[in-house]
Amino acid sequence: MKAVIGLGNPGLKYRNTRHNVGFRLLDTLVKETGFSYRDDFRGKLAEGRLNNKRIFFLKPYTFMNLSGLAVRELAGFYKIPGQDILVIHDDMDLSLGKLRLRAKGSAGGHNGLKSIISELGTQDFWRLKIGVGRPKEGWDVVNHVLSSFNKEEEKVLAEILDQAYQAVNLWLEDKGIEAMNKFN
Repeated sequence: MKAVIGLGNPGLKYRNTRHNVGFRLLDTLVKETGFSYRDDFRGKLAEGRLNNKRIFFLKPYTFMNLSGLAVRELAGFYKIPGQDILVIHDDMDLSLGKLRLRAKGSAGGHNGLKSIISELGTQDFWRLKIGVGRPKEGWDVVNHVLSSFNKEEEKVLAEILDQAYQAVNLWLEDKGIEAMNKFN
């Protein structure tokens, strides 16, 4: 059993923001697997079987800063250990177009990860970081992560989301180290 969590904020207002790259990738994964979302565990949940494993895809609708509430409920209900959880999120410390897959680590200042770490009581879960770059001169962090990508950035994002999609599929096949070597 594995769970893939895409972080973001619910609502049309946030759909194409930097903070919602986790939601965007999760939507692609759900569509490509043929799964369907339903309302459950304080968000949108899709589940099914891939490679003879039960897979859960979750978009917490608790807003970014409380993402851990939904993740804890899902992980607790199905008894999913941290090594079988992958959290997809934006990362300002990576430039746009960069990916980083890690088996564990700190929150690195990301409020969604802080919430998940707090609720699960551990840092030992996988995370796929999608680079969104640092704020422009004079912009604050909140304005940056809640801003949309411009046309040139969307082209770069489309390429990186394709690579991220491949990385998640390798992770689902228990090939996390191979994915790290290929995409980091």
